[in-house]
Amino acid sequence: MSEFEAASKGAKMDFSKDMSYGDYLGLDPILNAQHPLSDAHDEMLFIIQHQTSELWMRLAIHELEAARQAMQGGELPAAFKMLSRVARIFEQLNNAWDVLRTMTPSEYTAFRPSLGNSSGFQSHQYRLVEFLLGNRNESLMKLHKHKAASFARLEAELAQPSLYQVAIARLCDRFDHQPLAGAPGRSDWKAQQAVQDLWQRVYEDPGAHWDLYELAEKLVDLEDYFRRWRFNHVTTVERIIGFKRGTGGTAGVSYLRKMLEVELFPELWNVRGAL
Repeated sequence: MSEFEAASKGAKMDFSKDMSYGDYLGLDPILNAQHPLSDAHDEMLFIIQHQTSELWMRLAIHELEAARQAMQGGELPAAFKMLSRVARIFEQLNNAWDVLRTMTPSEYTAFRPSLGNSSGFQSHQYRLVEFLLGNRNESLMKLHKHKAASFARLEAELAQPSLYQVAIARLCDRFDHQPLAGAPGRSDWKAQQAVQDLWQRVYEDPGAHWDLYELAEKLVDLEDYFRRWRFNHVTTVERIIGFKRGTGGTAGVSYLRKMLEVELFPELWNVRGAL
């Protein structure tokens, strides 16, 4: 008996009547969902890079929605686990840019016309991640009107408090502070001193407020990885297309650099300078 035969002895080999690995994962539609529109070798890389990113974002949405629900129910430890997972999802997404950066400008130019006006800027899942976290630019909703299901999902998210809004509600409850006027996470939300002051009380006495202290650090960790993902996006785009306009009509690198200035949890960053 060969070494392989010995190691695999007892393994099921016939799946004509049972569920296999590929069946469980639905691999056939996934592995047949790549349809390059040109003969360029590198178009397959571009498609798979973005398809896998969308799968990771689907998981991030699943975790963020569950984390918000756990926070609303007062189950902070469960939320911590999910927020840590989302941070690692963005670490995974960060690493994926390294693969895309192996593509040169010449290689991208060979299939860029095939993209037409399509762009990652139009990703409804990325927009949903931002809405969940609290960056809610409602003017961008029009990008998704042609897809009824996507538009409805985003509308439903806007009707709920963002993850950060729920975190602030827990913070206010702890210190018997009046709920804040306005809605954190709306496009006109600015950092509020009252919120920063409450976070400062947490940071000045972590032992007395360990759950909120840990919540704050989980949020900062998540935004840290999210910012790195944005930065690597800018760098990758500049490396491949320079300062040309994006396929979706945006200013390309200039637009992406502007997005680097957006802070999801501004009070948590500002409080560091006040301690």
